[in-house]
Amino acid sequence: MARYYRKRASRMGTIVIVLVISLLALVTLLAVQGKLPFMEDDQWSASSPAPSEPDDTPEPTIEPTSTPEPTPPPEVTDPAKLILNVEAPSQVSKTKVSTGTYQKKFQDGGTITYSVFRNGNTPVDYTPDYPIAFASDRSYSELSGVLAFRGNHYRNAPSYGTRDIKEKKLEIIWEQKTGAISAQNSFWPGSGWTGQPILVQWPESIKRIMNINPEFKNPDSVEVIYPILDGNIYFLDLETGKPTRPKINLGFTIKGTGAVDPRGYPLFYTGMGLRTNDTAGTSTTFKYRIYNLINQTEIFTFPGNDPVAHRDWGATDSSGVINWQTDTFIQAGENGLIYKIKLNTKFDESAGTVTMSPDIVKYRYKSSYSADQGIESSPAFYRNLMFFVDNGGTLQCLDIHKMEPVWIYNVKDDTDSTIVIEETEEGVFLYTANEVDKRCAGGKAAKAPTNIRKFNALTGELVWQYDMDAYYRYYINGGVMGTPLIGKDDIADRIIFPVCFTGSQLDGKMVALDKKTGKEIWVRDLEHYSWSSPVDIKSAGGKTYGIFCDYGGYMHLFDPMTGEDYDKISLGGNIESSPAVFNDIAVVGSYAQKIFGIRIK
Repeated sequence: MARYYRKRASRMGTIVIVLVISLLALVTLLAVQGKLPFMEDDQWSASSPAPSEPDDTPEPTIEPTSTPEPTPPPEVTDPAKLILNVEAPSQVSKTKVSTGTYQKKFQDGGTITYSVFRNGNTPVDYTPDYPIAFASDRSYSELSGVLAFRGNHYRNAPSYGTRDIKEKKLEIIWEQKTGAISAQNSFWPGSGWTGQPILVQWPESIKRIMNINPEFKNPDSVEVIYPILDGNIYFLDLETGKPTRPKINLGFTIKGTGAVDPRGYPLFYTGMGLRTNDTAGTSTTFKYRIYNLINQTEIFTFPGNDPVAHRDWGATDSSGVINWQTDTFIQAGENGLIYKIKLNTKFDESAGTVTMSPDIVKYRYKSSYSADQGIESSPAFYRNLMFFVDNGGTLQCLDIHKMEPVWIYNVKDDTDSTIVIEETEEGVFLYTANEVDKRCAGGKAAKAPTNIRKFNALTGELVWQYDMDAYYRYYINGGVMGTPLIGKDDIADRIIFPVCFTGSQLDGKMVALDKKTGKEIWVRDLEHYSWSSPVDIKSAGGKTYGIFCDYGGYMHLFDPMTGEDYDKISLGGNIESSPAVFNDIAVVGSYAQKIFGIRIK
């Protein structure tokens, strides 16, 4: 056994010696070739003599081959290429009643009898002179700002610009005192529904010819234009709240939201809410007004008490829009008429003049669903299709090119909330919600469901419906009065509605619904109801925040993902008005008879 181990040890020793010799030989060979791992690439070796000086020539940089980003197709803005010839599947027949008057019948038995008028009081068989259709919401305006109610014809852009939200706080940075009017057996203080301010950054060349105070003619200044309940149109600086020029004293309550011409023309469009002022002891006739903002003078008006209308009430709470491609203004009235006005505008910037010579086409209708007339919400538009709901609950899709109805739907109650349009890969859709009014008035019921609905905008087919009970209250209606916040980007799956009087005649709820299914994502109880329209604002980090205001006088900064508040501040009185936002400043008025500038921090 011992001899075996000695023989084994002897053999092992021999093997180890051979391996060591082999390893030394290999190391020597690698050293000679300069290939040892601890030797730097630029060191000299035995096979290559050292250079006399370092080689400082830089290595050539090889740029990676990048795949070019696909160029998006150009925006189509030519109305002739945007016209849709749509015939709803629900349409049964079209019958000519008399010259210029027709009736359409639909599968549910509903009918629309309609007429078209052109610069007169007699119906005509209407043939359009030019194609009219809107391009996408992205191309509504050439100006920076919020230029109409909810920003554009899709009614989906109540905020503009950029902001970096870090503290998640709200701070009042300025206040502007306003007034009040007594009229129609009521008191109208400060700013009310819908009351959204217009925020516009005028081009420097346009500011130069306006009567804006010199200190606010710098390129970065933004002007707030705010017609409100006290009968004045205010012109303020966004950053300071100081007047940029004199206010226009209309003298009669303005409830709706105005509009600035999206072409950058110095024109402002506004209606009236009431035609009496008991405080001043004055009265007038209803008019819609267009102002020349070079010198703040009226450039054109048309009467609200229109002789061809079925209703003798000429207020205009609705916010009109301008089709800049065709120089056409479209406005809905509480008299039940739709106005399509070819403005024939001539703006000479070098001379500092603007004129217009309007050609007016009117659409009048009667619905079999209800005899109640009047449109208080602001219509939404997709191409040549206009969508609106009236005081009687008739939801209507109107072809503004042909001036004839495409489809109708009975929502069964008054609707003041503005329709919102969404264009997706799956199709074009609209969202709308009614209030609790006609179904309860006169003691018929104490409450009724407010109905939130999604429709296929082209066919009128109902996609889904969500119901929430709300209490009736005379004059201050329950249900949905504000326009919904339609989610985009990180909250693209939801749409958010405020609902009034869900447990009493003072409280409410806010509900986020899944756009595809109509199912609840979250529901928040509100101590104070909200007529105000919630606003979405996107931070630089990509997160979307929300703002809403309530009857208790609070503005809330909240998380649209959960409905929970980050912060809230008091603005001193009921806030029916809808805020607008430019960069990190929100502007809104309240019943406290003040307009506020609020920093979003």
